[in-house]
Amino acid sequence: MPAQAKSDAKEKFLQFLEQKNLRLTTQRQAIIDTVFGTEQHFTAEELLDWSRRRDPTVSRATVYRTLPLLTESGLVHEMDFGKDHKVYDPNYAEHPHHNHLICSDCSKIVEFESEKIEALESEISRKLGFSMKSQRLQITGGCEELKRLGACRNKENSPLSAP
Repeated sequence: MPAQAKSDAKEKFLQFLEQKNLRLTTQRQAIIDTVFGTEQHFTAEELLDWSRRRDPTVSRATVYRTLPLLTESGLVHEMDFGKDHKVYDPNYAEHPHHNHLICSDCSKIVEFESEKIEALESEISRKLGFSMKSQRLQITGGCEELKRLGACRNKENSPLSAP
């Protein structure tokens, strides 16, 4: 996502907090800067770790209280990939119709967009008498690195791969 789009999303979130009469604490500022400073999908625990690099006083409770606000604002999307934790997508505001490929071995997530898929979803919705509000396509499989080499270097580095 371009830097300006990240900056705009961050500003929209700050306005969202203001409308809810919520204070912008230094901890919350570190969390917001972290979320809108990455394009990577993240778990709550990863967000905590990354935010603590900016401000060591960031608490787990503040992260867990801020995540629902981020999703309620529509600027971050919560996703369930069938693990025991949720994954958050910080690229949702800029590209709400993107889809995901997820490696079942290393949990690597690849985003993609397809005009053909979007057109097909619209056609199916219209044909069945629905007005599409949102969509989600998730394809799970093994990444090419694992298939080619028999091992995937991402597996050891990914906290998302933990059962």
